[in-house]
Parts: sequence; C-alpha cells; structure tokens
Amino acid sequence: MEDFENEVPQEVKLVVTEEMRSYFYDMSKWARFLSVVGFVVSAFLTLSSFGIGAAITANPAMLNQLGPLASIGATGITIFYLLLALLFFYPSLLLLRFSAKGKQGVLFGDQENLNDAIANAKSLFKFWGILTIVLLVSYFLLILAVAVSSVGIK
Repeated sequence: MEDFENEVPQEVKLVVTEEMRSYFYDMSKWARFLSVVGFVVSAFLTLSSFGIGAAITANPAMLNQLGPLASIGATGITIFYLLLALLFFYPSLLLLRFSAKGKQGVLFGDQENLNDAIANAKSLFKFWGILTIVLLVSYFLLILAVAVSSVGIK
C-alpha cells in the first residue's frame, strides 16, 4: 500500500481551450446584460419606495388598498421597498464585476482578472444559496405556524 500522506502532490495545470474562452466571453456579455437589468429594477424599486411612501403620507386612505402591507404604514413600506432594491442591487453588482473581470481575463489572458471573475461568481452563488435557505426556512416556519394555529382554532 502506498502512503498517501507523505506523497507530495504535483502542481496541476488547467488548460483553458479556445472553446472555453468563447463560452466565458459569452457568459460575460449575458452577465453584463443581467446586471444592467438588475440595476434598473433596483433603481425603479428605490424610486417607488419613496414615491409610495410620500403618496401614502399625503393620502392615508391609500393604505386600505395595499392589503397586508397596510399594517406596516408608509415608513414600513418605504423600508420594505428599499430592502427589495438592495436585494436586487447586490447580485447585480456581483454580476457586473464578474462580467468586467471575466471579459478582461479572457481577452487579454490575464489570470488575476479571471480569478477575480470566478471569485465574484462564487459570491453570487453563495448569496443566492443563503437567500434560498432563508426563504425555505421561512416557508417551513410559516407552514408550521399555520398548522399550529389551525389546530388551536378547532
């Protein structure tokens, strides 16, 4: 049997083919498009947050038309929409960084920019993974709360 603990690993060199560079370049273009769309949505949500908050403050009767959001008031709605805007802004920023660094890395053969692009992609997937876990746990707790409250009603 070989002793794997004492064996020194050889440095592994990855080969980036022209086909892979082409794919990476295309990914960079789509990432830029999606980041711009995300920034526009984030800007609209930010503007809407202040517009809706101001409209409700000027006309409190509008609260009756908002349904479940009415209970948090004008300031709460403004904060809610600002949080949604931030939720769109951060991944859009990561996508923009991925796009810029990836494009530079592929076009000029710059390993450092390619590493930074992959790091931004990792951060983007980590963000969406954590957000997905938070939403799944929230849904589970909501279903659990509804089940417990329905048992208590009978």
